[in-house]
Amino acid sequence: MVSQTTDSRDDDRTVKLAEHLAFSRSFQPLFNEGMAMVDETAAYLDGDGRTDAKSLTRAGATLYAAESMRLTTRLMQVASWLLLQRAANQGDMSRSQVEAEKVKVRLEGLGTAKDSPEYPDLPERFRDIVERAIKLERRIAMLDREIYGSANAVEERPEAANPVGQQIDLLRTAFHG
Repeated sequence: MVSQTTDSRDDDRTVKLAEHLAFSRSFQPLFNEGMAMVDETAAYLDGDGRTDAKSLTRAGATLYAAESMRLTTRLMQVASWLLLQRAANQGDMSRSQVEAEKVKVRLEGLGTAKDSPEYPDLPERFRDIVERAIKLERRIAMLDREIYGSANAVEERPEAANPVGQQIDLLRTAFHG
């Protein structure tokens, strides 16, 4: 997705389309979509989601709680990235300031419980939100790699590839241990 100018002697004149999107008016719809997803998720988890979770089995409720934590963490990372890009887009931060702050943002670093046998038992609306959040995170991670390069992409941690390690981490998080 890179377009070069006719002057091949000047590599600094390469135009990155993803960077153009993130630093232009075209960014606003993506920003709005991400923030709307955060609002929708918060409303669901604080409202209907609480009611839906009460009807789950013990295993389903545990999975719901773990997946809710991953969902909210994922969306907070997405929102952080979007807010940084908006600040740069509006001239409130320079690109170098954004790059310095965005090292705190982790995209695509979380697993999912979609392979769990209890996952299909989770409320349909909740699963829909989870899946849309994952797609949004992937789109933003792709933009991030296009803009800032693959050196800033999150490296998969060995424990993230291990489903048992993921569950242990979730239990530690759930029980503050």
